[in-house]
Amino acid sequence: MAHRDRPHYKRAELSHFMSNPLHLDLAFYAVAIPAVVLMGLAKGGFSGVGQISVPLLAIVVSPVQAAAILLPILLVQDAVGVWAFRHDWDGHILKVMVPGAAVGIAAGYLLAAKVSVSAVLGALGAISIIFALYQLWGRRAARALASPPRSSTPMGFVLGIASGFTSQIAHAGLPPFQMWVLRKKLSPATYIGTAALFFAIINWVKVPAYAALGQFTRENLFAALTLMPVAIASTFAGVALVRRVPAEGFYTAIYLLMIAVGGQLIWKALLG
Repeated sequence: MAHRDRPHYKRAELSHFMSNPLHLDLAFYAVAIPAVVLMGLAKGGFSGVGQISVPLLAIVVSPVQAAAILLPILLVQDAVGVWAFRHDWDGHILKVMVPGAAVGIAAGYLLAAKVSVSAVLGALGAISIIFALYQLWGRRAARALASPPRSSTPMGFVLGIASGFTSQIAHAGLPPFQMWVLRKKLSPATYIGTAALFFAIINWVKVPAYAALGQFTRENLFAALTLMPVAIASTFAGVALVRRVPAEGFYTAIYLLMIAVGGQLIWKALLG
């Protein structure tokens, strides 16, 4: 465990998490498959539940590696969403939030590149708990946020930064995005289309950052490829199930699990 004492998130430190080939690691797939299923269900209609995917996968691999494995899957899913809603999006929201998100992505990259694994684990755990608490409390709060008819452009830029940062660390940029966009009372199609295009753009912006971190290895890309059919199947399953599964209990269980996973990541970070 000596690598974790180093002050920077160097490749030698990352190799500690990759000592066993992922394609032979049953423990990895035992966690990765549920993580990808939840991500697919989110794309299929269970909005928000995919935010647990990176924290869950970070239990068995480094948080940066977890996010890098899931990124190619997200890019494929994004393409489907953008195509489906290609005529429904709000250009002003993108002009305000995408530049802010780029700043946040750069900050997230610097965190992963310059600090220890423990610090990234701690940040990921904190983001997980904050997101889950926001969602458990935030169904009423989101409605309250949606009520004002106008919202400021500077606030949109700041929340774009927050969305980019949490997206870079954990593919969890949805809450800051919602906090600004829900105020605008968009039509459902315009909201979904704008969200699809926004996250498609920032996911591509994240590609150079993960490449600079040395995370597009053959092993990680192979893991993403093997998990891709699971992601696609679970996306279609989400579309089929979203109207049949009682939503409230399902979401509550997921967010409680997210708090537990976030707590475990913070505990791992404290242990160093």
